[in-house]
Amino acid sequence: MNAIFSNTDRAEVLTQALPYIKKFNGKTIVIKYGGNAMLTEELQHQVMQDVVLLHLVGIKVVLVHGGGPEITGMLKRLGKESQFVNGLRVTDRETVEIAQMVLAGKINKNLVSFLEALGGDAIGLSGMDGRMLMAKVKDESLGYVGEITKVNPGPIIDIMQKGYIPVVSSLGCDKEGNVYNINADTAASKIASALHAQRLILMTNIPGLLRDKDDPSSLIPQLDLEETECLIKTGIISGGMIPKIECCISALKNNVSKAIIMDGRIPHSVLIELFTDSGAGTMITKKKKAPKASAQKGNEHHD
Repeated sequence: MNAIFSNTDRAEVLTQALPYIKKFNGKTIVIKYGGNAMLTEELQHQVMQDVVLLHLVGIKVVLVHGGGPEITGMLKRLGKESQFVNGLRVTDRETVEIAQMVLAGKINKNLVSFLEALGGDAIGLSGMDGRMLMAKVKDESLGYVGEITKVNPGPIIDIMQKGYIPVVSSLGCDKEGNVYNINADTAASKIASALHAQRLILMTNIPGLLRDKDDPSSLIPQLDLEETECLIKTGIISGGMIPKIECCISALKNNVSKAIIMDGRIPHSVLIELFTDSGAGTMITKKKKAPKASAQKGNEHHD
């Protein structure tokens, strides 16, 4: 394949990406990173390449990560069984200490190291730093699972202004110093809103929003808030997809231009979304524009 992909072809790819690079230059993109894309070394490498490339062409990238599978693995190694209620981890004091160790320590610093090895400049943070993510108990039965009450974007803004990529782990705190484990999708949504981000990208392990959850070919490429809320009422959006969609809706209603749910298992899906006509996954907009005669889904991605 490389033999037939000439230098002229490579140059053509770059020139086609140029309008999109220009469009997003200086804009803020918040990417929630996790799931399979985090656990597979090859995919992790490709996502980090995408983030570094965006950074080097002048796009302000904020990487927000969770690490549920790694927390579960660490708990298992320590002989502690994970318990979930409605998809949320029951988090006692010991569990939140382990979550803090895994998220703010191992995962966060590994991602920073990975980005820097690829030529990016990155600094790791947690939502506890600078009281970036203030939180309270979400549900007493869940223990130290946090609901975000306030976002202080100052530390992220300071780091971006100095030319670094902020890498933020989804932990929060309260005024008493209690630590809370926070859903990474929610953290990314709230941070994106506080930064007035151009895009919120949620990386998942499915193609996007499907009209039939058992049929990957039923991907819905684009819809607006009204259509999204209708699909929730009719049950097409259900189960674990509802919290992700609600994060997108909240972001769109609070300063974010567009939100995307995409498949993190697809190589370079972030670049495909931002720098091509076709885009990737499902884009949710505030209000869908009237399509032009020749418009495709991707053409509206960059309005």
